[in-house]
Amino acid sequence: MKYEFFARTDCGRVRSNNEDAISVDAEANVAVLADGMGGYSAGEVAADMATTFIRTEMGRWMAQAATPLSSHDIRRALEICIDNANQAIYGAALSNPEYAGMGTTLVVGVLNGERLLLGHVGDSRCYRLRAGVLKQITRDHSWLQEQLDAGLLTPQQAAVSSSRNLVTRALGVEPTVLVEINEFKMESNDLLLMCSDGLSEMLDQDEIAALVSTDETLEEKTTRLIAAANANGGRDNISVLLVQAGQAQRKSGFISRWLRAA
Repeated sequence: MKYEFFARTDCGRVRSNNEDAISVDAEANVAVLADGMGGYSAGEVAADMATTFIRTEMGRWMAQAATPLSSHDIRRALEICIDNANQAIYGAALSNPEYAGMGTTLVVGVLNGERLLLGHVGDSRCYRLRAGVLKQITRDHSWLQEQLDAGLLTPQQAAVSSSRNLVTRALGVEPTVLVEINEFKMESNDLLLMCSDGLSEMLDQDEIAALVSTDETLEEKTTRLIAAANANGGRDNISVLLVQAGQAQRKSGFISRWLRAA
């Protein structure tokens, strides 16, 4: 299965600097998005370190690994890459006072044929559009999500909570990090949307669905998503990474090829 990628990040209407980062290796089918946090410029550093490190290391491993690649091997390689990125960010924060306390959320997708290995830490998300239905396929690692899961808040209360940005997991804030990795089967024409909370906080799921359920190009969809988030306030940096699945390629046998040629 072939995949097409398009990504863009925007500062938004309120912030003066952009602490989001995106990195894509289209040859290896690796896509990474991060939303940094910390003191002045530290969030930018953490997000850039995470996306660059993971894209580079996973891309190199995918290129050098023996084929066919198993989901088990990809999962293990992804865990190692994320752990190494976490240690690098944590070490940089310890050694440089300007970076003290920095960290970043993370969502990373590795596409292998018709399989998606999706890892995430924090509240950056991945949605999947399939047959006109948009579904969130990551679950936020956040205080708010924990309150919802425990039945302590209703969705209506959560929508107006002042604690929406409190994440319970982040890359680089502790020596180790607990990453959640799930596997999904991709189908022809599936669309993946990875985003920072600068998009998901400004637009609800129905609004996002309407903007991606069009026949426009990935660039046009991305432009409309960012414009809509800014129109609704643009209170944070906005990052969008779209991945479009094409038609699955099937190998045909000699008889099938002969019949088509006849």
